[in-house]
Amino acid sequence: MPEPVVHVVLYEPEIPQNTGNVGRLCLGVGARLHLVRPLGFDIDEKAVRRAGLDYWRDVDLVVHDDAAAFWRWVDGRRACLFSAAGAAPYTDIPWEDGTILVFGRESVGLPRDVVAAHGAWRIPAPGPIRSLNLGNAVSVVVYEGLKALRPQWFA
Repeated sequence: MPEPVVHVVLYEPEIPQNTGNVGRLCLGVGARLHLVRPLGFDIDEKAVRRAGLDYWRDVDLVVHDDAAAFWRWVDGRRACLFSAAGAAPYTDIPWEDGTILVFGRESVGLPRDVVAAHGAWRIPAPGPIRSLNLGNAVSVVVYEGLKALRPQWFA
């Protein structure tokens, strides 16, 4: 299978509707969706399919059994993690095809030790909120990457 424009990783996602929405986005832009277990739902649930509409069956999906399996797969590839505590804004990412974008759980984000080990980027949110909705955050970052990697799509 050819390398996708980007890989989108949901690290232990909790809400099936967010996962369905992100899956639909991935299918629409040629990204591969990775889910890292444990999941807060069954991926066969009606809610995932509903949010992904009738596209869910066509999503380029990889499910990793746990975090250790996921990090073995990464094995030196370029991974960009996202956290409200990230050091630099996502707009400064040096993009390349196949970049891996890692987003944490809806309730708590990525584990602190993972962010400490790998670093993280942030999406500025100067208002009185803790974070953006997961699907919105993924969309913001993916489209920034597409603008850099596939500028012809925006002409």
